[in-house]
Amino acid sequence: MKEYDFYIVPTPIGNLGDITLRAIDVLKKVDLIACEDMRVTQKLLNHYDIKTKCISYHKFNEKERVKFFVEELKSGKKIALVSDAGTPLFCDPGAVLVEELRKENFSITALAGANAVATFLSQNAREGEDFYFAGFLPKSDSQIETILKKYKDTNIVFYESPNRLMHTLDVIKAARKNPKVSIGRELTKVFEEITSGSAEEVINHFNTNILKGEIVGMIYAQNIQHDISDFDEKIEKLKKKNFSAKDISIILSELYDTSKNEVYKRVLDL
Repeated sequence: MKEYDFYIVPTPIGNLGDITLRAIDVLKKVDLIACEDMRVTQKLLNHYDIKTKCISYHKFNEKERVKFFVEELKSGKKIALVSDAGTPLFCDPGAVLVEELRKENFSITALAGANAVATFLSQNAREGEDFYFAGFLPKSDSQIETILKKYKDTNIVFYESPNRLMHTLDVIKAARKNPKVSIGRELTKVFEEITSGSAEEVINHFNTNILKGEIVGMIYAQNIQHDISDFDEKIEKLKKKNFSAKDISIILSELYDTSKNEVYKRVLDL
C-alpha cells in the first residue's frame, strides 16, 4: 500500500468499535499524532494499544504548530491528524495545516471513517440527495433566519450544542412557520436518539427529556406548491398598477414562496 507523508484519520464519534482497521494501522505506524485534546485521543489509543506519541493541535495553536509539523515532515517523519471525534476538518481544526502542507508539496491522504453528518443522514428519509451543511449555526437569530431564507428549497444540516438547541428550534419554528425537522443526538452511543416531526413536536419532546451529547439536526426543505393559475387575479391587479412583469414575478414569488420564473411566465401568458 502506498505510503504518504500526512494522514487525515477519522475516529469514532461515540462507539470505539467504529474505527477502521486501516486507521489503527496508520496510527500505529506514523511517528506523530496531531490531536485536539490529548486526553481524549489517549483513551482511544490505550484501547487499541497504540503507543505513538501525541502532540496537541487545536484552534488556539494551529497556526504556530504548522511550522513544527512542516519541519518534522521534512526530516522524514510521518504524521496523522485526528480530531476528538469524527472526521477532521468537519467543524474541527486542520484546514490551516493541510493548506500549508499542500503548498509544500507533501503527500496527503484522508482515510474513510466515522462522520456525524453521514451517520445522521443515513437514518433520515428525504427527497433528493442535495443538502446544505451549515456546520454550527450562528448564535445570532438574524443570521440563522438568513440561512433559512437563503436555503429554503434545500435540506439544511447543522450541528448544535445541547444548551442552545431549544432556542435554535424556537427560531426555526418562528422563521419557517413550524417546519419539519429531525434531531439526532448521542449517535452510535447507548442512548442514541433520532427525533423527527414538526419543530413544535420536537420542542415538546425535548422539553421533557434531558439534552446531552453531540447534536446533529436537519431542517427539511420547504415544499410549498402553488397553482400559478391562482395568481391570475393578483397579476391583473398589479398590472393595472403599472407593475412590470419582472416586478410582479418578484413580488408574488416572495410573498408565496414559489418560483419567480413560473410566475413570470404566467404574467406573460395573460
